[in-house]
Amino acid sequence: MLDTCPGVKDLKTPTLTIKKCPKCGEEVEIFSNDTQVSCETCGFVIYNDTLSCIQWCNYAKECVGEEMYNAFHQKKGGR
Repeated sequence: MLDTCPGVKDLKTPTLTIKKCPKCGEEVEIFSNDTQVSCETCGFVIYNDTLSCIQWCNYAKECVGEEMYNAFHQKKGGR
């Protein structure tokens, strides 16, 4: 049995991904716990397309804590 859910690993210890802005081509940094970032060059909003377990798991609030759970859903505009 695991001490923690493996799906929450990238939320508690965020990983960095470099994406290319589809509007201007500039590199944009987005962390695994970000729902979206704006391109510093042109302002285009890039969304994190990684589905987080917080979006679908019934135990997410207990697993990540109420503060992180609420912050995530506030950013996503859900639940």
